[in-house]
Amino acid sequence: MADPKGFLNHGRQGACSRPVPERVRDWNEVYVPGSLLPIISDQASRCMDCGIPFCHNGCPLGNLIPEWNDFAYRKDWQAASERLHATNNFPEFTGRLCPAPCESACVLGINQPAVTIKNVEVSIIDQAWDNGDVAPQAPDRLSGKTVAVIGSGPAGLAAAQQLTRAGHTVAVYERADRVGGLLRYGIPEFKMEKRHINRRIEQMRAEGTKFRTGVEIGRDIDAVKLRKRYDAVVIAAGATVSRDLPVPGRELGGVHFAMEYLPLANKVQEGDYVTPPITAEGKHVVVIGGGDTGADCVGTAHRQGALSVTQLEIMPRPGEERNANQPWPTFPMLYKVTSAHEEGGERVYSVSTTHFEGDEDGNVQALHLVEVEFVDGKLVQRPGTERTLPAQLVTLAMGFTGTDQENGLVAQFGLELDARGNVARDAEYQTNVPGVFVAGDAGRGQSLIVWAIAEGRSAARGVDRFLTGASELPFPVRPTDRSIMV
Repeated sequence: MADPKGFLNHGRQGACSRPVPERVRDWNEVYVPGSLLPIISDQASRCMDCGIPFCHNGCPLGNLIPEWNDFAYRKDWQAASERLHATNNFPEFTGRLCPAPCESACVLGINQPAVTIKNVEVSIIDQAWDNGDVAPQAPDRLSGKTVAVIGSGPAGLAAAQQLTRAGHTVAVYERADRVGGLLRYGIPEFKMEKRHINRRIEQMRAEGTKFRTGVEIGRDIDAVKLRKRYDAVVIAAGATVSRDLPVPGRELGGVHFAMEYLPLANKVQEGDYVTPPITAEGKHVVVIGGGDTGADCVGTAHRQGALSVTQLEIMPRPGEERNANQPWPTFPMLYKVTSAHEEGGERVYSVSTTHFEGDEDGNVQALHLVEVEFVDGKLVQRPGTERTLPAQLVTLAMGFTGTDQENGLVAQFGLELDARGNVARDAEYQTNVPGVFVAGDAGRGQSLIVWAIAEGRSAARGVDRFLTGASELPFPVRPTDRSIMV
C-alpha cells in the first residue's frame, strides 16, 4: 500500500484547466501543462490497495491500478510505465479520453471522492515519454504469417501492435488520409493533441507494422482479394453509420452529422484548410445529442466563434448523485460538466426536435422543439411547450447505428450480422468467415475507447491462435478477457 493514511491526509485534486478566455482562442489541450506532476504522488497515495480491487472490474482492460498507483506514489516512473503498458497499449489515449469507469468502481468512492485514477494514468505515460521509457518492441523473429487490419482506430491499432510484437507481418488499411480513425478526426484537438497519435504510429512503424492510408476495403480493394492476400484479417472499421433525425427540414443546408462537422475542424489543425468548409463562425449553433460527441461539437463551435451554442438532449437531466438503481460499483449516469460546457452555451433537457425551418435559399434558420416526458415508460410530447430556436448550423450527435454496409466490405466478405446490425463473432472474435476476425465498435457497437483497446488485444489473441495453433500468446493479455468480452 502506497500510504496507509493517504486517503485520510489528502483530498481529491485534479488537473488545472487553463482559463476559458485563453483556451477558446486556441486548439491546445485545455489543461495546464505540467499541473499534475507536483500533486500526483499525493493523489496516487489515496489508493487503498484494496483486498478486492473493484477498479480492476470497472476497467475493461483490467489495468493493474493499485500497482501503478504505488509506483507513482514512489515516483518510480519506469516501473509504473511497465505495469501500465502490461494491459494497455495506449494509456496516453485512455488517460485523456476515457470516462473512467474505474473511478466509479473505486472503493474509496463509496463515501469519499474516488482516486483520480485517470490523472495518475496520464501522468505516468507522459513521464514515460519524457524520460525515454517508451521504446519500440520489435519481435525477435517473424512467424511468416501475414495479417491485414481494416481500420486504424484504437481497436485496430491495438490488434496490429499486439500481432506485430507476436512476430506476424501486419498491414493496417485506413480509408482516411491519415492514421488514427476517430482518434484523429473525431476527437477535437483540445481534448487530445494529435502529436500523441503521431509518436505511437512512429513506434509501431519501428516495430514493423505497415500502414496503408487512403485505401477503403470494399471500394478500392475487393474484400475477397484481400482475404486471399493475407493469412488472416481483422475488421476494426468502427460503427461509423450516424443515427439520423428524419424530421421535416432535415435536407436543409446547415444540418450536418457531427462526424461531418468535427473532422473538418481537425483538418484545419492538420493544415489541410485555412477555414473549414463547415464552420460555426458568426452563427447560432444547435447541437442535438447530449453525449460526449455533442460536447465535442460544443467546444468546437466555441473556438470557431459561434454567436450562441445550445445543446439539446431528449432524456431528462441526470442527477448529481447515484440513483438507487445504479449502486456502487456500477457506472452511474450522472450530470457531467465537461471542459466544453465550462466554456459557455446552454444545455436543454427533455426536449425533442419536431422540424427545421429554412430560409429562401434552402438553408436552415430555425429549429422547432417541444418538451417531452415519460408516461407509462414512453416519451410523449407535452402540449403547449413548443418553441423555436434560431439555428444557422445544426449538428446531429445522436450516436451510431452500426458499421458501414454501403462500401461493400460486409457483403464482399459475406459477413453475418447480429440483431443490432453489428458484425457477428464468436468467443475468439472470429466471424462466420474463417480467418476473418472483428474487434471494437464494428462487432460490439458504439462503445468506449477502453473497450476498443481491450477488444483489439483479445482479437489479436484469437488471430494468433488461428495462425499458430498456440494455446497462449507470447505477449501479456488479461486472463479474464474472454469471459468479459463475450
